[in-house]
Amino acid sequence: QVQLVESGVGLVRPGGSLRLSCAASRFTIDYYAIGWFRQAPGKEREGVSCISSSDGSTYYADSVKGRFTISRDNAKNTVYLQMNSPKPEDTAVYYCAASRLGCSSWQLDYDYWGPGTQVTVSS
Repeated sequence: QVQLVESGVGLVRPGGSLRLSCAASRFTIDYYAIGWFRQAPGKEREGVSCISSSDGSTYYADSVKGRFTISRDNAKNTVYLQMNSPKPEDTAVYYCAASRLGCSSWQLDYDYWGPGTQVTVSS
């Protein structure tokens, strides 16, 4: 019934910018924390960023802090991840996920997951 879908341009140059979108349908994100995760080939899926449902608090992995910005537009039922100055090591499949329990490093706390979208950072 519920659905999350990620979208965004798949290829970006180092030093460029990219905005990923996470659009929800058949449920409203107002009371869900939304996290972004990524998985590179041969690596485990890791948390990138999260925005809370209550006060809009944001969290970032150290590797992206200062470069990525997470935001939400509840009116559009969409969460964004703005990626500035991307690096080749940012290349991965990016997923968004919704949690009724709030932002968490424990991935099982997330109730709904999108199918993921490929982001490739290359010159």
